[in-house]
Order: sequence, then structure tokens, then C-alpha cells
Amino acid sequence: MSNKFLRNIRTMSNSAKPSFTPNKYFTLNNSKDVWSLTNETAAKAATNAQNKDRELINLGQGFFSYSPPAFAIKEIQKAVEIPLVNQYSPTRGRPRLINSLIDLYSPFYKKQLTPENVLVTTGANEGILSCLMGIINPGDEVIVFEPFFDQYIPNIELCGGKVVYVPINPPKELDNRVTKGTEWTVDFDEFTRAITPKTKAVIINTPHNPIGKVFTREELTKLGNICVENNVIIIADEVYEHLYFVDEFPRIATLSEEIGQLTLSVGSAGKSFAATGWRIGWVVSQNPDLLQYASKAHTRICFASPSPIQEACSYSIDHALKIDYFENMRQEYVKKFKIFTSVFDELGLPYTIPEGSYFVLADFSKVKIPDSYQFPEEIMSKGKDFRISNWLINELGVVAIPPTEFYIPEHEHAAENLLRFAVCKDDEYLEKAVERLRLLKEYI
Repeated sequence: MSNKFLRNIRTMSNSAKPSFTPNKYFTLNNSKDVWSLTNETAAKAATNAQNKDRELINLGQGFFSYSPPAFAIKEIQKAVEIPLVNQYSPTRGRPRLINSLIDLYSPFYKKQLTPENVLVTTGANEGILSCLMGIINPGDEVIVFEPFFDQYIPNIELCGGKVVYVPINPPKELDNRVTKGTEWTVDFDEFTRAITPKTKAVIINTPHNPIGKVFTREELTKLGNICVENNVIIIADEVYEHLYFVDEFPRIATLSEEIGQLTLSVGSAGKSFAATGWRIGWVVSQNPDLLQYASKAHTRICFASPSPIQEACSYSIDHALKIDYFENMRQEYVKKFKIFTSVFDELGLPYTIPEGSYFVLADFSKVKIPDSYQFPEEIMSKGKDFRISNWLINELGVVAIPPTEFYIPEHEHAAENLLRFAVCKDDEYLEKAVERLRLLKEYI
């Protein structure tokens, strides 16, 4: 590179920079998302006076602190050594993974699925985006239950859809007692009223993030029948399908033939095998004609998903079914929740007992933050839980997620005293978290 060129670059004025108009969706709201804000706060807090000599305990974003199972690691190591496995896969997924998914899901549907019933995607989020992009036209409405996974909203809006919000109503006395997921309820009359001639789809997440609720068979049947009556497509976000701690995990697509024909069910290898970075998900539907539109969108979004990881997922699913891996994983999580929630029992802080997923919602109403505590200006316009989260990170060195991010502003009061903790960590790490959270005692 010549010295003259370098001088020209250094002296280039701002006026010489290219001018363009970006997608307005990304310029209308310039506030930081909860993940960026929390991670930046944690990085800064790690070196403050309170935390500089101790480990920061990160129970925020739902990533694992431990490796995938040994059999899954072995399979991905084998896969990358096969030349053709490192090349493009068929856009709908590698035949071997599709067959493994057929073996996994056919017993739940009580029928033999075929490759036409399965689509492999680049993570569950891309699967949901593909479903939406495949069916949504500008002006179509999509019903989302609050609290919601925040990624649903841009996925819908970038497709030209309109989000319609229906709350999951919290239990009474949420701030005074330990509650159950079944106490978080949907008003189905309100859900029915939310349906208009423009309603194209509804997204239902079970087991639910962040509540930890597993929707009951009765609840899902009501929802499904309302959708059948109104010809509303159901996108079932079931990424935590193997993490349920109640007697059963009802799958909405299996409750009736009519409901199944309207349902696209989304799953995740990352959640199933403690490998969120693998980015392999899938969509299963009894209706091949419906699924083909998600497949067409997937082809245009990313064409195909990573081949070696698909191969590893296939063999991992096969092995998991042979050794009862998913049931063993559930039992491990029962222990993890017992370890972690023990500190809230000790301190008398209410929480919702998780029925599924790997999250705990705890109520911090009884925690008294000093009135003189100084908070960053950028969170002062957000819900109270952002201030609780900021204080907890800076003063106790524990990272949690403020769940008002999963509500629209008009409804965020329902979660303003709550924090979401991810327990997808090894037991030793959770013990450290318990020890650190005991420091809350002096603020109660």
C-alpha cells in the first residue's frame, strides 16, 4: 500500500464518506437490546471495586457453562473429517438428520412421519423466521403471548406483519409466595377477541421462557380449537421440549388431526445437547403443504444449514434415544433447580417453580436497594427490573436478565420486580451462585 494512498485515507473528511439510507426498521429504535446492555454492564462491573477480586457469576443469557455430552463431541469430531460432509447439504436438511428426526418425532405423533414433514434450519430462531417469512404478507397479524422471546417481534415486523399481544396473567400474590407455572394463565376469551380477519398466526412457547410454564393439555386444546375455528396457523416454539419436570409435555400438534394440520413445531439441537453455538434447529409439521412455505423461505434466507453439525446431530439423536439421555438430563436439571432455588427459600424471596425450560423467575420486591444508589442514565427510562439487575451485577457480581424486555411498555409492570436466572450451569457453578446470592440477606 503506497504512502500517498495512506495519506489520502487519513485526511479523508466525513463529507467524503458514502451516503445511504439504511433499513428504517433498524434506525427507528436505537436503544440497546437487553443482551447487549446486560453484557456490557457485566463486562464493566467485573473490574469495579466490589468485583475486582471475585468471579462474576453469569446467570443471564441462556448459554451453558459445560460442554455437550461426550458422544455429541465425538460425533462432530468425526463429521469434520469426512470430505463430503464439509460441503453443502440439501436445503431441507441432510437425509440422515431428517431420518433421525423422523425416528424421534413419529412416536409423539403416533404415525410414521416422512421427509416431507421435516425441515432442518440454522437454529430454532431461523426456523421461526422461516415459518413467518413463508406465511406472512404485509398487514397480516400475528398473536404473541406476553412475556415473549424478544426475537419474535423483529421476525414478525421485518416480514411486514403486525404483532398483537395477549398477556399470560401472573399469579396473585406473586410477590409474597412461591408460585407454580400453572398459575400463570391465558384468558382465552381475550385471546379469541384478539383474533381478527387479518390474523394469520399465533406463536406459543412451551416450555416457556422466561416463566418456566408448561402449558397443559387442556390449555393447548382450547388454544388449538380456537385456531382451527378461525383458520389461524400455530407456530409452536418447543425448543425446551426435553426439559420438562411435570408428568407430561403435551405437544399441541398431536392433540387432534385438525390442530396438527395448522401447526409448525420448532425444535433445537442447541437446547437438547448443551450446544447453543451449533445453530441447528428444525421445523416439523404434519402438513407438508404448510411446511413447504417455511422451506422456501429457509432456502432464500440461508440456502442450507451447516453440514458437519447436521451429521453430528443425527448420530447424537440416535445415541440419545438408545441411552435414555433426555430423561437423564431432566433428572440432572431437577437437581440443579433444587440447588439454586434453595437460596430463595432461605431468604424468603418468592419465585415460580419451573415446570420446564432452564430458567427461574424470582421476585425481588423484598430487596431494598439504597435510595442513594446511582444508576446509569440509559436504564432510567426502562423498567424497574433493569435497575435491580444493574445493582445486582455491580454490587453482588451476579448477572440476571430483567424480563420487562419481554413485555410491551404498557404491560411491563407485571414483571418490574422480577429477574430471570439461567441454571444451565454445572452444579459447582450454581453452588457459587447460591453463596453469592446469600449476600442479599443484608438488603432484605
